[in-house]
Amino acid sequence: MKKRALISVSDKTDIEKVGARLAALGYEIISTGGTYDVLKKAELPVIGISDVTGFPECLDGRVKTLHPAVHAGLLAMRSNPTHMEQLEKLNINTIDVVIVNLYPFKQTILKEGTTFADAVENIDIGGPTMLRSAAKNYQDVAVIVDPADYEKVFSEMENGGVTLDTRKYLMYKVYQHTAFYDTMISGYLKEMLGIDFPDKLTLAYEKKEQMRYGENPHQKAAFYGEALPVKNSLVNAEQLNGKQLSYNNVNDANGAVELLKEFARPTAVAVKHANPCGVASADDVYSAYKACYECDPVSIFGGIVAFNRTVDEATAKEMVKIFLEIVIAPDFTEEALKVLSTKPNLRVLRLPDVAKPNKTGTKEFKKIYGGLIMQDADLADIEEMKTVTEKEPTAEQKETMIFAMKVVKHCKSNAIVLAKGERLLGVGVGQTNRIWATKQAIEHSLEDTEGAVLASDAFFPFDDCVKAAAEAKIAAIVQPGGSIRDADSIAACNDNGIAMVFTGIRHFKH
Repeated sequence: MKKRALISVSDKTDIEKVGARLAALGYEIISTGGTYDVLKKAELPVIGISDVTGFPECLDGRVKTLHPAVHAGLLAMRSNPTHMEQLEKLNINTIDVVIVNLYPFKQTILKEGTTFADAVENIDIGGPTMLRSAAKNYQDVAVIVDPADYEKVFSEMENGGVTLDTRKYLMYKVYQHTAFYDTMISGYLKEMLGIDFPDKLTLAYEKKEQMRYGENPHQKAAFYGEALPVKNSLVNAEQLNGKQLSYNNVNDANGAVELLKEFARPTAVAVKHANPCGVASADDVYSAYKACYECDPVSIFGGIVAFNRTVDEATAKEMVKIFLEIVIAPDFTEEALKVLSTKPNLRVLRLPDVAKPNKTGTKEFKKIYGGLIMQDADLADIEEMKTVTEKEPTAEQKETMIFAMKVVKHCKSNAIVLAKGERLLGVGVGQTNRIWATKQAIEHSLEDTEGAVLASDAFFPFDDCVKAAAEAKIAAIVQPGGSIRDADSIAACNDNGIAMVFTGIRHFKH
């Protein structure tokens, strides 16, 4: 039987060169539609698919290759005499090389104005079927789905034949590719239908880069992004300066970005080990950064700073006075970039949509050994402020409560935040009991806590936190409420002249 190759690609990168190399190796080339036209124009010997199947392409190209003359040629095991006898009786030739990539479903649904009908029309049927048939018969068929593999495969073909290890690798690439493709389709349909928690979960991610290592040097790591890009995700940041991001950089920077999305006014956020160590809003980024830095000048060292406004030269000059790992902003002035680039290792990331809020329905995932837990992202804001004490908080204190609860939402539980105006004073995070978190926040405050607002991510199980707040002369408390001993905390507030508000919304973050 003749050596045959079938080419049908949407990504036509170097396809004329591929066709020429196949022809030089003595392969008869079969092709379809647009690929056939490209190869014909390049004056390569090519046979139309209809000449092989004896049946015209039909239904606007929906049916081209779904035919026994194609799939029997792909699936026949050359080592099986019965298979080969049947091919001979049916006058079907084997197909030894398949080069196929699929209709651009991802590119289609990312276009503005794409309709459901457009999306459906770009679901490939024949392509995945050919790929799966060819991959199943990997011993006899070399199947290429990724143009990046052309050189490797052709180099082997020109030097004795494609090795078994390479064939198995190509088989893996096919099933990975078709699974990814189907996951994008099902994900698109899931979102369109509003299905939150499907019975079977498949996720599609693309590798962004191989990392130097993970949390520690002995751990391997890689960085992946969702197949359908999310504009306000750190994944899509453009790096303008500095070393490659590390695993810990990405994790911590994501924490900064997610907290920054809570604020509309010019805001600077400083994060260390995924917890905020400085947050401030002001009339401009320079003032916001200065106030953010003053929250905790010790912890910000080696940390990450994120802004929701363009960084100017004055702010850049302040930042380069200390060691920072990363600076993130929607943009930087040319002068600011020159200043920041004087620190060659400082990672400078531009993310235009850094402050755009996450859309409703955003999900969070956490891997556990042998499983995955999934939940709605915590996008809740304060909807009700119920004063439960004799003393009513002032209007200014209520505004500070809102600010503080935005911050405490992004701190590891148990978490307590102290704030004045639109500035973080102290934070207590990741403690195994709430009184430790309270004492930590008070101790870490670098200025007098008199008149400050205290925010708690969950209710007080005892009145000890209120008593500690009273000793620190804290003026008002905001917390979810809901403890069976709420009355004890309320009484302690009344005894010490502290205003306390319940929100009814807990913000655990583990």
